[in-house]
Amino acid sequence: MFAQSHVGFIGGGNMGEALIKGLLSTSLLQPGQVSVFDVAPARLDYLEGTYGVQLSQGIPALAADSTVIILAVKPQIMSAVLKELHSSISPGQLVISIAAGIPMATLAKGLPEGLPIVRVMPNTPALVLEGASALSRGPHVTDQQMQMALALFRAVGKAMEVEEKWMDTVTGLSGSGPAYVLLLIEALIDGGVLMGLPRPVARELVLQTMLGTVKMAQETGKHPAELKDMITSPGGTTIRGLAVMEEQNVRGALIRAVEAATLRSRELGKG
Repeated sequence: MFAQSHVGFIGGGNMGEALIKGLLSTSLLQPGQVSVFDVAPARLDYLEGTYGVQLSQGIPALAADSTVIILAVKPQIMSAVLKELHSSISPGQLVISIAAGIPMATLAKGLPEGLPIVRVMPNTPALVLEGASALSRGPHVTDQQMQMALALFRAVGKAMEVEEKWMDTVTGLSGSGPAYVLLLIEALIDGGVLMGLPRPVARELVLQTMLGTVKMAQETGKHPAELKDMITSPGGTTIRGLAVMEEQNVRGALIRAVEAATLRSRELGKG
């Protein structure tokens, strides 16, 4: 699928680096099949030295060399990037955007008509090759191109295709989700410290508890409520802790957090 492909990254930040790392570590691509352009020279030097990828002097040069172009830039500068890319891109080149909140219509408006465009919402665990990515396709994307896009993001975790109408919700859930989980991790560690555990011990216990719980949910396929009930004995310690969490509306706060982040993603998409 990728034997004759060349993937160009416009933007070499954390998410761009995560994708490069995944593509190379899984041997999906070789360093000579990857080009990067970034406005920060130090960042380009780092990526070249770390991964051996090719450096581009600008967007036109990168577009000329690439069969797939990944837009890994901040939403705030997407308009300027699209304007420069518009005059350099060729028909049939696949464009993949990972910019949060930028809808397909905006991407299509800024590029030549008829280009295949895929919009993606990845998340930061892609940095350790455990990301969750949702992809939606534009009207000119072929099945083969979509399979190629899915393969690129499966190199850094799990990837699935969704309708674009769900992308803001995906952003509020899995895109922002790692921050919610990290807040829970931090709070649990502090709880252990409050009750006398050394911080390194509390940290190790919490991280392994999180990791093991996720794996248990994945491998058993059971509903989280069913697994929770297995842990919760009548009159025991767990039900006492859960009662406090319900009193503090932890469940409701998490639901509202996803709602708020989803609405903010919609706002960003409207400019």
